[in-house]
Amino acid sequence: MTAWLFAFFLVFGVPLWSEAAIFSFISELFGRAGGESAAVVSPNSQNMALLEAALNPDPSPAKGGGDITVVGGTALLPEYGPDGTLADIASEGGGSDAISTYVVRRGDTISGIAQMFGVSINTIIWNNDIQGGLIREGEKLIILPITGVQHTVKQGDTLRSVVARYKGDLREVLKFNNLSENDPLTVGQVIIIPDGEVGAPRYYLPAAPLRGGGPDYAGYYMQPLLGGYRTQGLHGYNAVDLANAYGAPIFAAAAGTVIINRDSGWNGGYGRYIVIQHDNGTQTLYAHNSQNIVYEGQVVSRGQVIGFIGSSGRVTGPHLHFEIRGARNPF
Repeated sequence: MTAWLFAFFLVFGVPLWSEAAIFSFISELFGRAGGESAAVVSPNSQNMALLEAALNPDPSPAKGGGDITVVGGTALLPEYGPDGTLADIASEGGGSDAISTYVVRRGDTISGIAQMFGVSINTIIWNNDIQGGLIREGEKLIILPITGVQHTVKQGDTLRSVVARYKGDLREVLKFNNLSENDPLTVGQVIIIPDGEVGAPRYYLPAAPLRGGGPDYAGYYMQPLLGGYRTQGLHGYNAVDLANAYGAPIFAAAAGTVIINRDSGWNGGYGRYIVIQHDNGTQTLYAHNSQNIVYEGQVVSRGQVIGFIGSSGRVTGPHLHFEIRGARNPF
């Protein structure tokens, strides 16, 4: 009988006592709200609040912005181009005819920027009034969509006088600017003159040592022309001029990959030109061509026809301007 009573107490008595004790404790704890303040409890591993998930419906993680560049004590907020890169290209219009702006970054050169946009060095210099070939980090440059000159119409200007001033071609100017010959010009109107010039060029690529400083890869390069003759020895950037008949084929001096193919424009005096990157780390350049028949990214073999001799750019007659960059020029 005693055992039965003890079991009854364990089943029904203990839970009732436990609930009463718990509610009594809670009542006593919160019942002090109207009286004395609750004691301050120092946080520890037992009572510290758990981290909660952020209430953000967007599953994409947050991304930091670009660095802020300080130039001359002024903070320049980062700008973003189409690829999300810092301060690259900001088009002022749509399409390939848009004028762009470029913010100069550390390590940039005028020639490198010109190559990036496929325009001549002088196009950048003339349209930004750059003196002495010097550019500064953070400087904004105007980049035309084509090699040439930008002119803002002034009182008394006519279409023919503007074209003549910059040695342009009237038909090209009309076509590029979507004008007709009889359209009146208004003061402040901006006209782009494709392949236009502003006096004599004020900046040139620095010349490399003519033969010194580069390895001699004997037998690696073949002559890029059949026959012909040399009209000028080493000059400029380790270059020679090789003459032959207009339209004669130009051959790749060694196997490699075409990294630049400019088939139109002044291009700093090169005219139409091609640059090939070779496996030994050198590059060859072929300029003043009448036609290029390769494309950028194309792998070419030694002796493959890549273009034809011409007289584009700054020349006095048809010839090939041939450079080897990074090695001695054996021709």
